[in-house]
Amino acid sequence: MKKITLPPGSKKPLLFAIVLAIFGQGCAQNEAKPVAVQAPAATPPPAAVAAQTPAPPPAPIIQQAALDRLKQMSEQLAATPSFTYHANSSIELQAVTGQFLTFFADSNIALQRPNKLYAHIEGDVPSIHLYYDGSKLSAFDPQKNLHSASPQLATIDEMLDFVMGKAQINFPSADFLYSNPYAVMTKNLTHAIVVGKSKVNGVPCEHFAYMEPGINWEIWIASGKTALPLRLAMTYKQVANFPRFLVEFSDWNLKPKLKADTFVFKIPADAKLIEFAPVANGQTQAK
Repeated sequence: MKKITLPPGSKKPLLFAIVLAIFGQGCAQNEAKPVAVQAPAATPPPAAVAAQTPAPPPAPIIQQAALDRLKQMSEQLAATPSFTYHANSSIELQAVTGQFLTFFADSNIALQRPNKLYAHIEGDVPSIHLYYDGSKLSAFDPQKNLHSASPQLATIDEMLDFVMGKAQINFPSADFLYSNPYAVMTKNLTHAIVVGKSKVNGVPCEHFAYMEPGINWEIWIASGKTALPLRLAMTYKQVANFPRFLVEFSDWNLKPKLKADTFVFKIPADAKLIEFAPVANGQTQAK
C-alpha cells in the first residue's frame, strides 16, 4: 500500500494530521523526559545471545484468491466515474507518558474521476473541509477561518502524492482513491492470505490479510459482485507497541448526483491563508 510509515508517536493519517499539519491545532509537542542511568550490564553468555536473536520472518505466502478479490475491488473502484461514502476511523497515538491513546474521526468523501475530490472531516479534531477542483487542493477550518492551497495538481493521483509527500500527511485509506488501487496496494506485499467469511455491521463479507516490510494490514470486502471495502485495519510494526489504525466504510453510493460546486472552495470573507506544513516529529502529548 502507498503509505508513509509512522515514526514513534507522530505523523497521523489525514483524518487527524491534515488539521495538525495545516492549522497547527491539536496536541502539544513532546516534552523532554528524564533518562534513567543504569550500570553497564554484564556480558551475557553466547547461549543467551543466541536465545535473544529474533526469529527470521516467515517465508512469503501468497494465496492467489486474496490477490484476485483485491483486484476485483480495485477494478470496480477505478471504473466507477464517481462515488461517495462515509468513514469512521480510529488511530492509536502515543502520549508523552508512553501510553497509547485512541482518537476517532468521521468523514464524508465524494470523488469524481479524474480530478475532483471533497472531504468533510470531524471528530477528535477541529472540523475540516477539503476541496480538490481539478487544479489545486484547498483545505478550510471553519472554526478558525483558516485555509490553505496547494500548487497546480492535474489528477487525483497527483493530489494524493502531494498530500502524502510534500505535506507529509499519512492517509492510509487513500489507496482506494487512486486510479489503480490494486497497483498501489500490492507494490510491497510479502504475504497475502484468505482469512475467511465475516460480517461488518451485518453485511456479509470476506476477510483478507496482507503483510509488508513495515505494516500488517487487513481488509474486509463485501461479498458478491459489489466487492466494496467495508473495513481496513493496519498495524505499524516498526513503531513501539504496534499502534493500530482502523477505518470502517459505509453508505457507499456508486451513482451519486453531485452538484457542480461540490468540489469548489469559495473563500469566506476574512479567511486567513496559511501554507501546508509537514507534521512535526515527536510524541503526542495528551491535554
